[in-house]
Amino acid sequence: MPASSPSVPTSSHKPSGLSLIDNPPPWPNDARCAVCFAFDFDAESLLHLYYPEDSTRRITLSSTLRYGARVAIPRIVKIWKHFGIRQTVFAPGWCLEAYPAAAELLVEHGHELGHHGWLHERPNQLSPADERRVLEKGIAIIEKVSGKPPTGYRCPSGAFSEHTLGLLIEYGFRYDASLGGDDVPYLLEGKTGRMIELPSDHALDDWPQYVHMKEFNMGVPIQSPARAMDVFRAEFDAAWTHGGLWSAIWHPFVSGRLARADAMVALIEHMQAKGGVWFATMAEIGAHIAGLIERGEWTPMIEQLPFWPTPVPQVAGPTR
Repeated sequence: MPASSPSVPTSSHKPSGLSLIDNPPPWPNDARCAVCFAFDFDAESLLHLYYPEDSTRRITLSSTLRYGARVAIPRIVKIWKHFGIRQTVFAPGWCLEAYPAAAELLVEHGHELGHHGWLHERPNQLSPADERRVLEKGIAIIEKVSGKPPTGYRCPSGAFSEHTLGLLIEYGFRYDASLGGDDVPYLLEGKTGRMIELPSDHALDDWPQYVHMKEFNMGVPIQSPARAMDVFRAEFDAAWTHGGLWSAIWHPFVSGRLARADAMVALIEHMQAKGGVWFATMAEIGAHIAGLIERGEWTPMIEQLPFWPTPVPQVAGPTR
């Protein structure tokens, strides 16, 4: 069984042949990569965010979205229990409040609850004061449900604002999982400090594979689980070969559907069969990286935020 504690001894692993990651972190037990099936438990938050005036009449959409809380979360927890792994679920605070049984089930089985806004608001569309208010409200419900404040954050819709990093540092978060600037963890640096970034990529998001919902302007053809797993498995195989981080951006109402959940079981079996995989929560991965840095055992890349303090002047603009 892969290691699940960030405190176990580590040593560097250099895969044979050409390494495409110049500075992979040493993973616990000489694992070749770290894996987290991180889910975004959005339920009907998007419905109420985008259709506040008539959400009550959108019964079919609501039924599809609440499937995540009522059917998919118990199914996913059962899968993780079968394989003996603990993982991370990022949730808008409203979803935890609206579906307490799902929240309690996740906590009962030792899974991490991460912050994902209150009603899936886009922070870069909010005032600094409103972004702070949303952050505080989400922290409060996670602390109420789990007994402790969240240590991790994933920005709804990837809408990271120029104020987000400073707020996360101020409120004591230990890691962010919103950005995609590397294949391994790295550091974000702002005016008030630094924070660990646990990156992912759109290739590990299940929406482009499975979601066809005109209400959310998603009209892509729905892929079979086999086609989707081709993408997810290829990303994993590369992380395993080169020492990377494989962190999913999945959603219970999407990947918790029967055939897709069945495919997830096969993917976990593939990962375990290859061996040398560290399955961990995002909090455990963040704590491991923090320990490496503090002990001087590994030095990550550092990115300064914001990238562009002012808009870049344009030489010319469209005129026709």
